[in-house]
Amino acid sequence: MNSSAKAPPWWTPSVHADRRPFLIGRNAIQAALRGFFAREDFIEVDTAVLQVSPGNEAHLHAFATEALTTDGQKAPFYLHTSPEFACKKLLAAGEERISCFAHVYRNRERGPLHHPEFTMLEWYRAGESYESLMMDCVRILALATETVKTGKLAYRGAESDPFAGPERISVAEAFERHAGIDLLASVAADGSTDRDHLAAEMKRVGMRVADDDGWADLFSRVLVEKIEPHLGFGRITILDEYPVSEAALARPSARDPRVAERFELYACGVELANGFGELTNAAEQRRRFEIEMAEKARVYGETYPIDEDFLAALSLMPEASGIALGFDRLVMLATGASRIDQVLWAPVAEVGR
Repeated sequence: MNSSAKAPPWWTPSVHADRRPFLIGRNAIQAALRGFFAREDFIEVDTAVLQVSPGNEAHLHAFATEALTTDGQKAPFYLHTSPEFACKKLLAAGEERISCFAHVYRNRERGPLHHPEFTMLEWYRAGESYESLMMDCVRILALATETVKTGKLAYRGAESDPFAGPERISVAEAFERHAGIDLLASVAADGSTDRDHLAAEMKRVGMRVADDDGWADLFSRVLVEKIEPHLGFGRITILDEYPVSEAALARPSARDPRVAERFELYACGVELANGFGELTNAAEQRRRFEIEMAEKARVYGETYPIDEDFLAALSLMPEASGIALGFDRLVMLATGASRIDQVLWAPVAEVGR
C-alpha cells in the first residue's frame, strides 16, 4: 500500500461508522451537562462569534475578516478565540450564573488535541470563589464518564479516575517537585519577573535555554517538558496559583501577590480547563493586555485591538469566577477517542488536502 495515499474523508460511510459511537457519546454528554447547569440555576447564553477583538493573549492566533457597512465601508472583525469578553459583559449586565457552549476559532492549531474550530464550554459564578469552579470540574468529569458508562477518563493508554479525590498542587510546588526549580525566586512582589535567574536555574538542572528566550518562554518550556507529563495520571490534577504574569485575566492571590487565582485542570496529561478568579480592575486589565500585545508584536510581528467596550464593562462587573473547558477534549477522554476529529460531527477541511 502507498503510505503517502490520502486517508478517506470523514464523510466516507465506513469512516463515519467508526466515529459514530464517539459522536453519540458527545451528544449524550452535552445533554447531561446542560442538565447539570440547569439544576445549578445557570442560564445558558449564546454569544456572537464576530468580535472587534479576538482576545489579547500573546500566543493565540485568530481568524480575521471584514465587515461591510450598508454603504460599503470596511471594518475589521475577528472570529472569537473564546466567548469570555461577551460573557463578562453579560455579568456586567446583571446575570449571575451563566453557561455557554461556544464554537471558537484558533489559527495555527491542528493536531490530535487541537482543531481550528472547536467547542468551548464556559461558565461563570458571580460572587463565588474560584474554588467553586474546581468542585464543578470534579462533578462534571464524573458525570461525563457516568453518562457514557466508561467510568474513567482515558487517553493513549493513560487513565484517570474522576471519582478519586483530585490532586491540587501549586505551580511553584510542581516546579520544585518535578523540575527541581524554585520558580518564585524569579518573581518579584509586584509580579515582575527575572529572566536571567530562571535561565540560570534551568541550566543548573540541564535544560535548554536560548539567548532570545524571555521569562515566559522559559516558564512554558519547563511546564511542557517537566510538569505536564506528570499531571492527571490515576486521578485528576488541579494545577493552581500561576504567576501573575501568566494570568492576564485573573486577580492576584490575597495570600501571595506574586501568584494569581488561576488554575488549570488536567487528566491523563491533557489540559482540559482553565479557571480564574476574575480580574475586574479595568486599568490593570488594560496594562496587562498591552504587555501581552507587546510580546505578540515581538514574537509574531502583529497585534490585536483591545475591546474598549469590554474594559468599560469591567467597571460594572461584579466579583466573579469563570472557567473555560475544552468540551471536545472532555468527550475524547470520556469516550476513549484518540483524536479530536473523532468527536467532531463535521471536522474542518485540512489546508492543502
